[in-house]
Amino acid sequence: MDMTIKNKVALVTGSSSGMGFATAIMLARAGIHTYASMRNLKKSKTITELASTENLPLQVVQLDVIDKKSVKEAITKIVTEKERIDVLVNNAGYGLFGSLEDISIEELKAQFETNFFGVIRVTQLVLPIMRKQKSGTIVNVSSVGGRIGLPVLSAYHSTKFALEGLSESMSYELEPFGIRVVIIEPGVIRTNIMNSSIIAKKAQDPKSPYFSLIQKVENNFKLMMENESSPPEEVAKAILGVVTSENSQLRYTVGNDAATMIQARVSMSENQFKKMIMQNLFI
Repeated sequence: MDMTIKNKVALVTGSSSGMGFATAIMLARAGIHTYASMRNLKKSKTITELASTENLPLQVVQLDVIDKKSVKEAITKIVTEKERIDVLVNNAGYGLFGSLEDISIEELKAQFETNFFGVIRVTQLVLPIMRKQKSGTIVNVSSVGGRIGLPVLSAYHSTKFALEGLSESMSYELEPFGIRVVIIEPGVIRTNIMNSSIIAKKAQDPKSPYFSLIQKVENNFKLMMENESSPPEEVAKAILGVVTSENSQLRYTVGNDAATMIQARVSMSENQFKKMIMQNLFI
C-alpha cells in the first residue's frame, strides 16, 4: 500500500535519550506521526517540550519492554488512535560490563529480558497489525557488537548476536507479507550509554581476577566516546533513510569505526583480528 510519509505511524522504543530520542525526533520532523515510548515517563520532559516547540507530530507513550501488559496497552493505544503501525524501531537496551565468571545468572537474564526478549514482546504484538496492512518496516537496533565480540561484554554481545540471528530469520518469514526487517549496527555513539550501563556486582570487586581488565576496557570505551564516537543523529539518519526508501538491505553499519571494524573482521584471519583487538584495548 503506497502511503505518503504524513500518513505513516511509527513506534520507537527507548526514546528518553540517545539514539531513540534522536530517531523519534527525526522521524517526526520528517512528518511521520511518531510515538516516542519509554519506560519512565518522568524522563519525557525534554522530548515533549521539543515536540511542542516545533509543533511535531509526536506523542509520548509509556512502554516497558519487559512488561507484556505495558507493551500491549501501548500498542492498543496507538492502534485505537491511528488504526495502524507502519514503522517499529526496536531500540530499548542497555550494556552490562563484566566477565562471564563475574556475571550472575540473574544479571544475564535481566540483560536478555530487555535487549532480546523485549524486542520479541513488542514485535510479536505489532506483526499482526502489519500483516493486516500488508506493509511495514521493522528496524532492530543492534550494534557492531552483534558481529564482533569484545572482552567483558559477553552478556551484551550475546544479546546482540541473538538479535542479529532473530532479525535475519524474520526477514525471510515476513517478506511475503510486505514487511521489511532491517538491522542497524552502530559503532561507538555519543550517548549516555556509559551512565546507563551496568557493571556486574562481582565485577566491581577489586578482588575479581578480571578487575584490571574491566578497568582497561572501560577506560578505552571512554576514550573512544570522546575521540571517535558518532552523534546519535547519524543513527537516526540511517533509520529515516531506511523508512523512507522503497528498497533496503538487511544490515547497515553506522559510524566509521563500525565500518572499519566489520571490514577488518572480514578481511583478517581470526588470529590477526584477535591480536588487533587486544592491542587496541591495551590487553
